[in-house]
Amino acid sequence: MSTTAARKIAISGPGLKKEGIIVLQFFFIGIFSYLELLVRNGFGIVTGLVIMLVTFGGVQYGRNGTSYVAAVNPPLAFASLAFLELLTRNGLSITRLGIDFLAALASQAPFLLISAAYAWYFYFDRRAKAHKRQRAA
Repeated sequence: MSTTAARKIAISGPGLKKEGIIVLQFFFIGIFSYLELLVRNGFGIVTGLVIMLVTFGGVQYGRNGTSYVAAVNPPLAFASLAFLELLTRNGLSITRLGIDFLAALASQAPFLLISAAYAWYFYFDRRAKAHKRQRAA
C-alpha cells in the first residue's frame, strides 16, 4: 500500500465548518431518501449508501474539531427527515406513522451503525492524538 493512499484527502482551504457539515448531510439524505420513498415506497440501499457517503464526507472534509458533528448528525438527520416525509405521506394516522417510522429506522440500521462506528472511531482517534500532543508539549 502506498503512503499516498493512507493520507487524508487533501482539499484546498480549511474545510467545512460544523454548519456546513450539517447542511451537507441534511440536504443529501433528504433528497435521496425522498426520491427513494417516492420511487419504491420505502427506504432502501440508496438511502443507506448516501448516509454512509455523507458521514465519510463529513469526517474527511470537515475542519479540525468537526468530527463530533459528523458522527452525531446523520442518524438524527435521517430520523427527523424520515419522520417528516412519512408524516406528509401518511398524515396523522398514529399507528400507520409509527409502524412506517420504525420500519424506516430498522431498514437503515445497518448503514447507520456502520457509518456511526466509522465516524466515532475517527472522533476518538483525533481526540486521543490531540491529547497526546498536549501532554508532549
